[in-house]
Amino acid sequence: MATTPRDQHSAPGSPVAPATPAARLAGLAAALADETRAAICMALLEGRAWTAGELARVTDVAPSTVSGHLNKLLAAGVCVTERQGRHSYVRIADAATARLVDELASHAIPDRDAPHTVPVVSAPDPLARARTCYDHFAGRFGMAVTDAMERGGLLRTEALFELTEEGRDWFARLGVDLGGRGRRPLASSCLDWTERRRHFGGAAAARLCAHAFALEWVVRPPGGGRGVVVTDAGERAFGTLLGLEPSAWA
Repeated sequence: MATTPRDQHSAPGSPVAPATPAARLAGLAAALADETRAAICMALLEGRAWTAGELARVTDVAPSTVSGHLNKLLAAGVCVTERQGRHSYVRIADAATARLVDELASHAIPDRDAPHTVPVVSAPDPLARARTCYDHFAGRFGMAVTDAMERGGLLRTEALFELTEEGRDWFARLGVDLGGRGRRPLASSCLDWTERRRHFGGAAAARLCAHAFALEWVVRPPGGGRGVVVTDAGERAFGTLLGLEPSAWA
């Protein structure tokens, strides 16, 4: 029987041909095409790292089963692991991957709310009011920040989101360093699944969010999850910095 080119590539000892773009796309789709793996990804969209044991409890499957699913997500580049002390933690690989998963989930579940993600917040309205989208603000609060930055000349939103020179100076006065962001864009847009508008994302938005958490302008609600509560100090700070009133995200 004649040997085909496919047989030659798969013969023992022969070099393995690099995956084609179509094969790589198919591999990514296959990694997500499982209900348990999809549930893992949606849990990780909360933005924090989880242990395999925690993911087993969230998805209600055995730890050994979760490990097998995590291996497939890791191989596809959807997730990465980080070790701290004796524990290994899993998180979404990067912000671009998180946006892809979040957009797929929002497309598949137009009325998606907390029970479809991590079952720690029961009412959808607090998430619609203020939450994080991976590592930056979303919901009405995220849109209020975006609109205020645009009104103040800090952010351009006509086509691609872009920080203005005034915006860069604003971050500098705030004490937020925008350097060392790697290949991630300084500003980008994310379609908000509750507001159906684009909100401020990218490295600058992530650092603004981290700065606000560090200063306790915002905190997580008692039940945890992606929800965000703007504190009294935060109301004063965002009022001073961006002219925002609490009614903007109420």
